[in-house]
Formats: sequence, C-alpha cells, structure tokens
Amino acid sequence: MSKKILIVEDDAHISKLVKYNLEKADYKCFTAITGEDAVEIVEQEYIDLIILDIMLPKMDGLETCKIIRQMPDSKHIPIIMLTAKGEEVDRIVGFELGADDYMVKPFSPRELLLRIKAILRRQEKPTDEDKEEPQEIIVKSITLNIPKHKVFINKKEIALTAMEFKLLLTLMQRKGRVQSREVLLNDVWDMDSSITTRTIDTHVKRLRKKLGRAGSMIETVRSIGYVLNE
Repeated sequence: MSKKILIVEDDAHISKLVKYNLEKADYKCFTAITGEDAVEIVEQEYIDLIILDIMLPKMDGLETCKIIRQMPDSKHIPIIMLTAKGEEVDRIVGFELGADDYMVKPFSPRELLLRIKAILRRQEKPTDEDKEEPQEIIVKSITLNIPKHKVFINKKEIALTAMEFKLLLTLMQRKGRVQSREVLLNDVWDMDSSITTRTIDTHVKRLRKKLGRAGSMIETVRSIGYVLNE
C-alpha cells in the first residue's frame, strides 16, 4: 500500500509542487492550508509522515507540531518542517517541539523526496531476518520495545519522536561503546550532509530530559560524542 503523506502548506504553488513530486513517487497525499485542518486530518486518517510549514495562518506550524505530538495516536508520526525560517534558533525550536527533520525554502524536491524515503525506511517493520533479534532492550530502568516502537521508564511509557527513538535504540544497542557524532550522523540520520553536530546535541539534550533520571546514563565524551553507560 502507498504511504500516506500530509502536506501542510498555505502556499498553493509549493503545495502543488510537493504533491506532484510525491505522487510521482507513488505516495498518497493529503493537503491542508492551516494547522487546524492538519490536526483534523491526522485525527481521521492514518498518516505515515507530515510535511509541515511553520508560517501558517492562525495556528502556526510550531503549535501544530506540538499538538500532534501530544495526541496519543499520532505522537510517533515523523514530521519534516519545510519553512523559509532558516535561523539556527528556529531549527532548534522545531526539533525541541518534536520535528524529525528540517528543510529551508527554497528547497530541492528531489532532496525532500530522499529525506522522506530515509525517514520512512527507518519506520518500516522488521523483516523475517530481523525476527531473531531481541524484541526488547532493557538497561536498568529503561525498557525499549523495538517492534511496538515504545519506551518505558519503570514501566511508565514516555513519548519519543521517531528520531529520538532511533537515537536511544542506537545508544542502547551499543551500550558502553562511545559513539562519535559522525557515527551517529550516519547511523541515526542516514543523510549526514544536511545535519550538523549541533542537531545531535539538541536531540540528546531533549532525550535526556524526557528520560528523567535515567537520562544521566547518556554521558558526553568531550570532543567525541556520547555513550550510554549503566
């Protein structure tokens, strides 16, 4: 079945351009011009990924992202922010609210398509070859359920974005082994050319906060990267 992508963009030309390129790649597209419309579509349809503009009428994209992340059935939907606001502070705010990726206008439709494919590839269910792999990883108070894409702290579920989940999974799978920022860029984000080390630091900071006391197990290795230790 074709993956369903929601395009939230009030510029008709950009919306049509994105929709045209995605439908050529065999994705099924839904469009919205306001944040309110986007939330309503997410409530009614099973959406696989959202492309979200920040500068929307009435409720902006940041608020829309925040609301979607608070909805139990949609908190794990990957979100790519597509916006003219390219300052570092705008990127950081977007990531802190739960965005998985960030593209600045003007953009390349081909690059957007590649990023979408990379994110959706990470969301795919395990293949037959993966079924022998552990279904859960437990490190002290953290339990990570791989097939259900859920994380628990002392049996209480916490909400993580798709990218935060992948980052935590990578660190837990490699417990005790230092992961350089370059390795994390390649293994977690897939496309290292568009992501900076600042992005990694922002995600780690947010992940630690969500993990609470357990977040202290993610240690910074100065000038290198991060390691998860018990």
